[in-house]
Amino acid sequence: MQRLLLDTHALIWWFAESEKLKRYAYEAITNSENEVFVSAISGLEIAIKSSLGKLKGPNSLGAMVEEAGFTHLPVTFFHGEQAGHLPLYHRDPFDRILVAQAQVEKLILITRDSQIMQYDVSIIEA
Repeated sequence: MQRLLLDTHALIWWFAESEKLKRYAYEAITNSENEVFVSAISGLEIAIKSSLGKLKGPNSLGAMVEEAGFTHLPVTFFHGEQAGHLPLYHRDPFDRILVAQAQVEKLILITRDSQIMQYDVSIIEA
């Protein structure tokens, strides 16, 4: 069993049924033996980008996450603290939280972000 954390773009590609999502990542997400987590920070990122007109996001993302059988992952103090201690390979606070969550919770991060790949975190390329 693998414990997976979806980067925000991987989550968007999943729900859009986009062919951008690599086959191996798709298979890992759909494998019923794996547990798939979605961070609260992804909800915030999508909501902010939607309100700025940069992204057309769903109105009921939380319900969609639950319906897909994914597990909500809240952001904790420890995640924030870990994000603050990360090297500055990436300055995006949303992505830094995702990296910290993957490290603290021992999750495999599904991403295609090359800056995230510089961190000490297990990755499946999205």
